[in-house]
Amino acid sequence: MAEASRWHRGGASKHKLHYRKEVEITTTLQELLLYFIFLINLCILTFGMVNPHMYYLNKVMSSLFLDTSVPGEERTNFKSIRSVTDFWKFMEGPLLEGLYWDSWYNNQQLYNLKNSSRIYYENILLGVPRVRQLKVRNNTCKVYSSFQSLMSECYGKYTSANEDLSNFGLQINTEWRYSTSNTNSPWHWGFLGVYRNGGYIFTLSKSKSETKNKFIDLRLNSWITRGTRVIFIDFSLYNANVNLFCIIRLVAEFPATGGILTSWQFYSVKLLRYVSYYDYFIASCEITFCIFLFVFTTQEVKKIKEFKSAYFKSIWNWLELLLLLLCFVAVSFNTYYNVQIFLLLGQLLKSTEKYSDFYFLACWHIYYNNMIAITIFFAWIKIFKFISFNKTMSQLSSTLSRCIKDIVGFAIMFFIIFFAYAQLGFLVFGSQVDDFSTFQNSIFAQFRIVLGDFNFAGIQQANPILGPIYFITFIFFVFFVLLNMFLAIINDTYSEVKADYSIGRRPDFELGKMIKQSYKNVLEKFRLKKAQKDEDKKTKGSGDLAEQAGREGFDENEIQKAEQMKKWKERLEKKYYSMEIQDDYQPVTQEEFRELFLYAVELEKELHYINLKLNQVVRKVSAL
Repeated sequence: MAEASRWHRGGASKHKLHYRKEVEITTTLQELLLYFIFLINLCILTFGMVNPHMYYLNKVMSSLFLDTSVPGEERTNFKSIRSVTDFWKFMEGPLLEGLYWDSWYNNQQLYNLKNSSRIYYENILLGVPRVRQLKVRNNTCKVYSSFQSLMSECYGKYTSANEDLSNFGLQINTEWRYSTSNTNSPWHWGFLGVYRNGGYIFTLSKSKSETKNKFIDLRLNSWITRGTRVIFIDFSLYNANVNLFCIIRLVAEFPATGGILTSWQFYSVKLLRYVSYYDYFIASCEITFCIFLFVFTTQEVKKIKEFKSAYFKSIWNWLELLLLLLCFVAVSFNTYYNVQIFLLLGQLLKSTEKYSDFYFLACWHIYYNNMIAITIFFAWIKIFKFISFNKTMSQLSSTLSRCIKDIVGFAIMFFIIFFAYAQLGFLVFGSQVDDFSTFQNSIFAQFRIVLGDFNFAGIQQANPILGPIYFITFIFFVFFVLLNMFLAIINDTYSEVKADYSIGRRPDFELGKMIKQSYKNVLEKFRLKKAQKDEDKKTKGSGDLAEQAGREGFDENEIQKAEQMKKWKERLEKKYYSMEIQDDYQPVTQEEFRELFLYAVELEKELHYINLKLNQVVRKVSAL
């Protein structure tokens, strides 16, 4: 009776465990299906924001304003500007010709619309362009006493503290008077500093001839001075064919060393978002995204209340919280961006005689686009949470968790050597090689060297002795030694994990088996799958064995293990016992040793199982 009671409790416990496993499988599949719907909706939402015409519009505009050369000087364009003379040639040449398109190619009148320019005949120039200059005051740096007789003026680099706010030159128009900013546009981050809004500003005319005369007047009256540190050229376009705005900013920075550094920004954005039926479909996806966000937030709040501090011990829960945080930030960005479009767009389109500052809206579009891109990146990473139930992914996660301590120790050693070489390269080559001009550039240059992208000729020319020594030793220690150590750590740990899994360790359940089993259950419920008896007829021998073992009280797992053990034994006996004994010594390979080891482990399990059965039989006989 006691034995029967014990067996009954064991059977009930086993049944309960099986039930819990089924519930876990069902819950996981439901979460996976729900998350896939959310991911598909998010992908539609993000790809709906991107238009292939954005790239082509940016390419056309950049080719027009950056690559067009000054007439008579094929090598002088905006990218190649290096002096004030080149800058004025660009302003009076390619910029002027690019902004004003008054007639068709055969000199016929193109349109009748209040002197408004249509660049490439398709892109309407919104308002008028604006040119803005920022300057620094004199004596913002100190001249050494020995040179004061040669140079009395000193203009330092641009900072908000050094900025010149006083009027200069003719002092009659806005281009000679400092104007404070009346917009919320972010400050510009250039090569040489972060530049504030405001400055010495003037807007161009609707007339091409008036604008050209304006440029000539500014050039003759020395609008650009020694204190000039940056000039911005801002204007905006709209292409009705593809419903895109193109916000353009050309930047010329004047470093304290002399010369000019040019940069540019071309932002093609869709400010009129809901126009076509597809746009309204994207709007429905946005609403669906908010519903999913509310559902996922509710689920995580319930989990935190249920598990409390244990909830934060799982890395997947932290990823879930990060994903929710990014989603909320993206929704807030999108809401603010749409509100600003509603408030500002109408006013900007009405002011056709003034500069229309679309730069603020373009920046917020870029912020939202970057945030939603980061969000969908982590959304795809979360897929690993469900794939981790797979055998291969489980091995990968086990490998990383086992070798994390070794990797941290290796990373400390690696970055000590890496930063030492970065500082060496910055100090030795920083004044002559662009890749090592700053410490940050030196770090990225060394990562590029590891990937095979390097400028050895520049390093050697900068320092014929230390250059080759730096390059050869860096390649040897970092590429050949340290990186191979890192791979060895990963490889050895993965081999250990794979050996453990081959012995018998498996994930509790695998995603592929879950889906396959659910598929079979659905087919059987709808009677689309033949009965198991029909399949047993095809495998009569194994079916009879299973039926006979089932009558004797063995479960299905024990039957499968017995069949596997039988095949394994026959294969090993055929391989080793049928071999003729040879006098020569033949070493055992690693694969053969692994098979023998696993065979010994299985034999040990079988002997232990037989021992338990014999003990049960002895107890029953002694009880009689």
